[in-house]
Amino acid sequence: MRRLAFAGRRLALAVPVLFGVAVLNFFLIHLAPGDPASVMAGEGGSATPEYMDMLRHKFGLDQSLPLQFWHYIVNIVQLDLGYSFRNDETVLSLILDRLWPTLLLMVTAFILSVVCGTLLGLLAGTRRNSPRDGIISVLALLASATPTFWLGLMLIVLFSIRLGWLPTSGLETIGAFNEGWAYVVDVARHLILPALSLAMFYLALYVRVMRASVVEQTRQDYVTTARAKGQSERGIVFGHILRNALLPVVTMAGVQAGNLIGGSVIVEAVFGWPGIGTLAFSALQGRDLNLLLGIFIVSACVVVVLNLMVDLAYGILDPRVEL
Repeated sequence: MRRLAFAGRRLALAVPVLFGVAVLNFFLIHLAPGDPASVMAGEGGSATPEYMDMLRHKFGLDQSLPLQFWHYIVNIVQLDLGYSFRNDETVLSLILDRLWPTLLLMVTAFILSVVCGTLLGLLAGTRRNSPRDGIISVLALLASATPTFWLGLMLIVLFSIRLGWLPTSGLETIGAFNEGWAYVVDVARHLILPALSLAMFYLALYVRVMRASVVEQTRQDYVTTARAKGQSERGIVFGHILRNALLPVVTMAGVQAGNLIGGSVIVEAVFGWPGIGTLAFSALQGRDLNLLLGIFIVSACVVVVLNLMVDLAYGILDPRVEL
């Protein structure tokens, strides 16, 4: 019951956060020069004043900015994200079609970076100043200093072009028409390189945070007491140190969950991944304001949900948080 109340408080805090995101995104986008009417008129080769006025009236751009904002908020409450003039389709359907590939990429990279980073950090922290610690620390430093787009290109050159083990781009093999497990395997093969490229930078951060946390916990009095009672090192590490050392990692995971969306834009561009990132890039080029606003608000909802999950995990590790 206490955990449900804790989750309810976190959800209540998400409402003003989402409202602030909606306000900020709406006015920032409308500060940019140009509008959909000018883009469409330029592409159609006709930019007469009458035609421009007709287009602005069609998309509600002739209304005052406060009135446009009011209609935008009312539509969001009704789960109506508007209509994309570029794609001739509702914004919600466009986003839902592209959302699951982005979520698949994000969740895979998130799990990979947290699990592998935690394990490597634990291995390095329990053998401080050993050769194992040195090798892991150097590799983590190299991973954190490597640009994501460069790493993605090098992975394509090595595993796709030179070795031919994995596909270069896309979500699935075009024209294969796979079904069942064959489709799952095909998507998994396409997912390996993008997920690895997106996860490496964050994995390095988790390694360094986990190592520092383990080193700090090993110096605490409760560890000295456990050793004095004759407990084995394995029992001390997994029974005492690990749970307390995970708290900074979980905190950073909540912060980095939102950054994965921004990082996925670059990775999707490199690997031709049909997700929210490529959709947002095309909407930005075409000044599709409704689609951009819809992507921003849905991305904010995804970040809020991920942070709620991290808060719940933090409460499980440290019950004092729920109090």
